[in-house]
Amino acid sequence: MIVSDPWFYATAIPAVLIYGIGKGGLGGALGIIAVPLMALTIAPTQAAAILLPILCLMDVFAIKEHYRHADYAQIKLMLPGAVVGVVLAGLFLSVTPEAGLKLLIGGLSLLFCLQYIASSHKVKKKPGVISGVITAWFWSVLSGFSSTAIHAGGGPASIYLLPLKLDKVVLVATMAVLFGIINLFKLVPYTLLGEFDQTNLLTAFILMPLAPVGVKLGINILHRVSQDLIYKLCYFFLFLSGSKLFWDGLAF
Repeated sequence: MIVSDPWFYATAIPAVLIYGIGKGGLGGALGIIAVPLMALTIAPTQAAAILLPILCLMDVFAIKEHYRHADYAQIKLMLPGAVVGVVLAGLFLSVTPEAGLKLLIGGLSLLFCLQYIASSHKVKKKPGVISGVITAWFWSVLSGFSSTAIHAGGGPASIYLLPLKLDKVVLVATMAVLFGIINLFKLVPYTLLGEFDQTNLLTAFILMPLAPVGVKLGINILHRVSQDLIYKLCYFFLFLSGSKLFWDGLAF
């Protein structure tokens, strides 16, 4: 039996397409909109459970398109922390207040956007090796945790990756491969928490044909838009993501 409420599909269809566009061409920051949009009609945890198998399918298409351009040195640096975040989220997902996580990630995202605006005309120094590793681990743990809890890992990952000034194709490819791996790890806690029941899996299956459509739209956007605009869009969606999360945390 699938979710039968027509209003659910009125939110789920655009949510899946938007997430796919983010995966295909905007580095994942756009995907934060998906769960809040679907949560207008169903519980947030159910929305996240329905989305996860669809995200894994999107990963196949996104990685196939981008894997040659990914910065695997950064992925190797970020992945251990992200896995730690997934494990922590799996352990505490049932007891951790969702409002607290939203306030934390939303607040940090907004602060980073303000920092970017204030320092956009300043020359940034490349961080040292030790400070770079610490920074990568910190944001990667938050990314893995928030990705597992509410599929909102793009924000923390962007906070670490955007200042590196990677080429737009490299940025999107790195995010695609990184979250493709993270999403596989996320299958474990969601399975152990019993979120993959028949209703959620069948509903996800119904929505899956939209996955390649969204990714393809994102890929087309990536190759038609300038690098400077891609970065501005990433920061813009990071601001939207942070605002939405922070507001939801306050209103919880």
